[in-house]
Amino acid sequence: MKNRITPYKNIYAVLKTNRFIVLAIVIMCLLTSVLSIVTVLRFNHNMLNSAFAVNTDGSIIPLKLVSQKENIEVEALSHLELFHQYFYGIDESNYVRNLEKALWLGDSTVDNVYRQKKADGVYNRLLQYSLVEKVISISTELTLSERDISFRTTTLFEINRGSVIDRYQLITSGDLIMVNRNFPNNTHGLLITNFFENSLKKVNNQE
Repeated sequence: MKNRITPYKNIYAVLKTNRFIVLAIVIMCLLTSVLSIVTVLRFNHNMLNSAFAVNTDGSIIPLKLVSQKENIEVEALSHLELFHQYFYGIDESNYVRNLEKALWLGDSTVDNVYRQKKADGVYNRLLQYSLVEKVISISTELTLSERDISFRTTTLFEINRGSVIDRYQLITSGDLIMVNRNFPNNTHGLLITNFFENSLKKVNNQE
């Protein structure tokens, strides 16, 4: 009896071919997706670190392709001025918002100073007596090296107690490290570390 020719062999061949084509398409899609993600991440990293210029007042101007290193001193000074304005320029209406912004600009050492002030009742007294703490001037000395940025900042501020205004001079110090820019929380891509309040003294209002 002669062997009968059936269509099953052809069906198996077609199914095998289809499976190969599907697997090939899936692998190509996966490779394309991975390549796209890597390209986007690389492009985003390059944009965050080189697609912004620094204005003369320290503000960020987007879409200006400049090197961060060329402007590191301006950015560092602006970052520190912004931090000290937020951290020490407070009153009962803005202290929560300002302190939250300030904490984005530093690491745990800044948070430790904040927690110590909170434990000492600084912010409770601010609310209880409706105090207004106003920053008068900020002067910073930077020490830049290839690996480190150190600072020493002198902040002059007033505490308005209604009928009495007291003026204080505060000296703080620490280091700066570079991190990824975070808009709008940390536009300069710098983080304060090893933060320390060195001294605080009362000065005459005429000084």
